[in-house]
Amino acid sequence: MRLSLLLTCLFAALAAPSAYAAPLEAPGASASTTTRTAAATPRSGVLPVDGVDYYYELHGQGEPLLLLHGGLGSGAMFGPVLSALAQRNTVILVDLQGHGRTALGERAFGIEAMGDDMGALVQRLGYDRVDVVGYSLGGGVALRMAVQRPAQVRKLVLVSSSYSNDAFYPAIGGQQKGINASAAPMFKGTPMYESYVAVAPKPDDFPRLLDAIGGFLSRPFNWSADVSKLQGPVMLVYGDSDLFRPESEIAFFQLLGGGKRDGGWQREGVSNNRLAILPGVTHYEIASSPLLAQTLAPFLAEAIERGASAPQAAPSPSK
Repeated sequence: MRLSLLLTCLFAALAAPSAYAAPLEAPGASASTTTRTAAATPRSGVLPVDGVDYYYELHGQGEPLLLLHGGLGSGAMFGPVLSALAQRNTVILVDLQGHGRTALGERAFGIEAMGDDMGALVQRLGYDRVDVVGYSLGGGVALRMAVQRPAQVRKLVLVSSSYSNDAFYPAIGGQQKGINASAAPMFKGTPMYESYVAVAPKPDDFPRLLDAIGGFLSRPFNWSADVSKLQGPVMLVYGDSDLFRPESEIAFFQLLGGGKRDGGWQREGVSNNRLAILPGVTHYEIASSPLLAQTLAPFLAEAIERGASAPQAAPSPSK
């Protein structure tokens, strides 16, 4: 498979210019959102969860927001979206298993396991409930977290992600079968590969990571039965040139109860969930598109549930 074709089927975008900060050796002052400012240096650290040492950073101030990146990337994928969200939220930025500064380790790579891991991680950081935004592969992790740990998720945003691999265009599904360790030499010199080896604890694990992601993509999955378990509110965000079939995006929204009738003069038919299609945006650029931040802001700001616990002091990072 040519590299150009391979890249089109990944659950990721090439690393974009970003506000992602350099890591710190240890957390700073208290995690209280009442004392932190958006301009403060983000705290960072490593937390071991079920055999995986997750790297995290905290940015900004306000309601806690867990931000999960796409495959073969890291938090750096979000580019200007991170700084925009950190103006109103305490953004919890996590590098998923095998990505960025989080080593792949020996534990099996699984979306369900990472969903549970994220619940444990935010709890250890002192947050009882968080809003969650997941992009692509991170959207799958976010969905599993919301299904498996519903009490910990207030609002869920799935960006360019789906509940089933049937949502892809047929050509994409066929190309995904070529993602494995043997493709690693084709990545040499690409921004995706260079950004990985620049920060990965074990740069030589890149072929293993391709095997892990390829293994996930090669297994059929359909979580439609779990969609009804989402307690919401939920927002779906896609580009109008995404790698998912438009009808699959509408089907997802309908599973959430939306898109079934007129909203009504008094909004009596408006769903609590949302669907947004960003014009002129592809899967590979949506995570760093300014349109994404503009689209998320009203949803995250409206009707925020009261009584959420303030964060406690963050634990010392494990090395």
